[in-house]
Amino acid sequence: MIPLVYHTSYSRLVLPPKHQFPITKYAHLRQYLLEHGLVCESQFISPEPVSGADIRLIHDKTYVEAFLEGSLAPVAIRRLGFPWSEDLVIRTLHSLGGTVTSARLAFTHGVALHLAGGYHHAHHDFGSGYCVFNDLALAARMMIDEGRADKVMIVDCDVHQGDGTATLCAKMDDVISVSLHCDANFPSRKPPSDYDVPLPRGLDDQGYLDSLSQTLSYLIRLEKPDAILYDAGVDIHRDDNLGHLDVSTQGLFERDLMVLGMAKEAGIPIAAVIGGGYSANPLHLSERHSQLFIAANQLWKQDN
Repeated sequence: MIPLVYHTSYSRLVLPPKHQFPITKYAHLRQYLLEHGLVCESQFISPEPVSGADIRLIHDKTYVEAFLEGSLAPVAIRRLGFPWSEDLVIRTLHSLGGTVTSARLAFTHGVALHLAGGYHHAHHDFGSGYCVFNDLALAARMMIDEGRADKVMIVDCDVHQGDGTATLCAKMDDVISVSLHCDANFPSRKPPSDYDVPLPRGLDDQGYLDSLSQTLSYLIRLEKPDAILYDAGVDIHRDDNLGHLDVSTQGLFERDLMVLGMAKEAGIPIAAVIGGGYSANPLHLSERHSQLFIAANQLWKQDN
């Protein structure tokens, strides 16, 4: 069965009233998947938290310690977008651990799915846009350092460019950063990834899928990665509060099927995180994120 990684801390964060981040979406997604028969309880694995030493593999020591101790400057906290709390520390350490765990599991099962993750706006010495530390870059670094892979590719399909991933991976020749994103969207400054595919506002299903197919099929042949980390953000959806593309729910499914399918066909282990998705309606958000799990079930059902 496909391993699913989840921790109860993901939705246990108290945010100010009318905060736009849908913190409950992780718990809602887990319940939605179970209620719709898309997963079973036995598939879930609870991750261990990463350590400060793990995080310092890619992040600045002073920044890491300030966050863990609760001594970040107010300007740094505002840039994060979350108020600091002990619950935020617990959630952060477990969610990073969840992506690392998913990456490890992918080498055994071929695929693993994390019901959180995608903190691609976190840079070496500061966090941004609801991202404290960069789970994608950290998982890639740890997979290589543990001898599981010589080269890891991060395929970021969130609607926002992975600026933190770009700056962190610029220092790592063995981690390849790929970002397909809406060009006219956050962040305003977009440092170069190894491969950037800026997409125009209003791009529809066909335009999006054509761009993804051409990019990913080429890069898998060119780079020959030993593993793929996939950010399956659903903020590319036409009704997302923070996205400017015109991709439907069916388009989300076809995107996820394409990315997972290309990795499977090439024999490359793939770990996916759910990434961004912003809606005030929990049911709509769960439906969009569930497309990743439906696609994985379709591809790996014959192996279960």
